[in-house]
Amino acid sequence: MLTNTEALLRLQSWLSPAFPTGAFSYSHGLETAVADSLVTDADGLEAWLAGILRYGAGRSDAWLLIDAFESARNRNSERLMEAAELGMALAGAAELSLEARSQGMAFFATVRAVWPAPGLDWAADTLTRAELPATLPVATGIAGAAHGIPMEALVALYLNAFAANLVSAGVRLIPLGQTDGQRVTAALEPVVAEAATRSLEREEPEPANATVMVDICAMLHETQYTRLFRS
Repeated sequence: MLTNTEALLRLQSWLSPAFPTGAFSYSHGLETAVADSLVTDADGLEAWLAGILRYGAGRSDAWLLIDAFESARNRNSERLMEAAELGMALAGAAELSLEARSQGMAFFATVRAVWPAPGLDWAADTLTRAELPATLPVATGIAGAAHGIPMEALVALYLNAFAANLVSAGVRLIPLGQTDGQRVTAALEPVVAEAATRSLEREEPEPANATVMVDICAMLHETQYTRLFRS
């Protein structure tokens, strides 16, 4: 069993921008939102990302992470497969599906290679037999359970890393100065905490997304002429 310090160090490694998931190459539709002047400054970026955390992928990813965590901890194959299926179904555009699936597969493969654990092998066998990929929140939940990471910390830090990656994309796209980017990150801290708490308390009976403009932007991004990001 990991100590609290060991668990936090491992989480920092897994959720670091240096972890090889390719997160830097995805903008979650933000590139189109900037190109179409839906997001033009730091305040707009903060509002856009707060909406995603409260009503979009932030909310549904946290729900999926918790479900995968509990499924892996209890070795519940059926529930894990349902979480994996939902993870794919909730992607509202082809590029969002690619984003979730590609990052999840890269995350899962790296954790299995560097931090092996029986729970990871069990989950990999379960999903392989069902021909299901592990999206990023599902893979993170499985890894957290396999290594005994406290779920509360796992959910909060996952959401914070998700927001930080999109802030980094916004800094490059709008563009913003690094200090303004950090101001946005700081302003989102209470939103991250709120989203984590709501997910852990299971206020919603099932995951859902209500960020239609994010999905539309991701769809439009597929044919955007000039692109820096894959989504």
